[in-house]
Amino acid sequence: MPPRPLEIGPAGRAAAQAIERTRAARGYSQRQLAAARVTALGRPMTFTALSRIERTVRRCDIDDLVAIAAALGSSPNALRAGPSSRPESLRVGGI
Repeated sequence: MPPRPLEIGPAGRAAAQAIERTRAARGYSQRQLAAARVTALGRPMTFTALSRIERTVRRCDIDDLVAIAAALGSSPNALRAGPSSRPESLRVGGI
């Protein structure tokens, strides 16, 4: 039996939204960001992979997050944090 894919949690969903929001604010298409910027930094990525990350169909691993952040001129922590309000389960003492 093949392994089941892991569910994308609240931090992954927040990162996906932050990636999409930041990409759009910078005026990049998914193709521009993935092929022209992320791949140019040495992390090969197709626009399909980026689309799947943004739609939370595909997990964004730490290497992807670091490369995407660099390509967007942002920090991985800024993308990981997402909007100013974090899900309750991620706050200190919220667990």
